[in-house]
Amino acid sequence: MNKKDSIPKRDRILDAAEELFAEHGYDGVTLRQIATSAGVDVALANYHFGKKLDLFQAVFNRRAELLNGARREALHACQQAAGAKGPSVEQIIEAFLRPLEIAQETGDEGWRHYLALIAYINNSPYWGPRMMSSLFDELVQEFIEALKKALPKASEADIYWCYHNLSGALTLTLANTGRIDKLSRGHCHSADFQAAYDHMIPFTAAGFRKICGS
Repeated sequence: MNKKDSIPKRDRILDAAEELFAEHGYDGVTLRQIATSAGVDVALANYHFGKKLDLFQAVFNRRAELLNGARREALHACQQAAGAKGPSVEQIIEAFLRPLEIAQETGDEGWRHYLALIAYINNSPYWGPRMMSSLFDELVQEFIEALKKALPKASEADIYWCYHNLSGALTLTLANTGRIDKLSRGHCHSADFQAAYDHMIPFTAAGFRKICGS
C-alpha cells in the first residue's frame, strides 16, 4: 500500500481538487479529472460533495479555520505583549503575514496549493466577492481595528486603501508565479518566502505610515 492509499478517499478527493483548482482555476478542471487524480470513481466524488461548485467551496473552507486561528493568535499575542499602548504597525502586519509564511514553509504541498487557491479567488472579480468575505472578513476587521489604534490620525478610507495594497502584494506572494525570478534574473525567488515577507512587512508598514499620517 502506498502513502496515498492510506489517506481516506474523501480527503484524497479534497487534496486532488485543491491542487487542480489552484493550478487551473475552477473552469479549467472537471469533476472527473479530480476523481482520476484522487484515484476514485467520479460517482464517489459526487456522493461526498455533490456538484463541482460544492467541492470547490469545501476545498476553500477546509483550511480556513486553522489559518484564521493562527493569525488571530499572533495578533492577540502581539497585543498582549504591547500592553495598553498597543502594538506597532510593523507588529500588526507581521502578525497578519507570518502565519502564512509558516504555512508555506512547512513542506506540506497542500498548504502551498491552498494558499495559491486563495490568491486565485482573491484576484477574481467573480469568485472574490462570493467567497472571501464569509471566511476572512471578520478576521481582517480585527486587524483593521488594531491598525486604527496604531494610526489614530488615519481616515477610514486611507486605512482601507493601504490594506488593499497590502492584500495585493500578499496575493502575488501566495500565487508564487515565479514572475520575480525571471524579472530579477535570479536575484530573487518567489519561493523564498522568508525574503518575501521580510521585505513586505517594512515596505507596507512604511506605506501605512506615509498615507495614514503617523
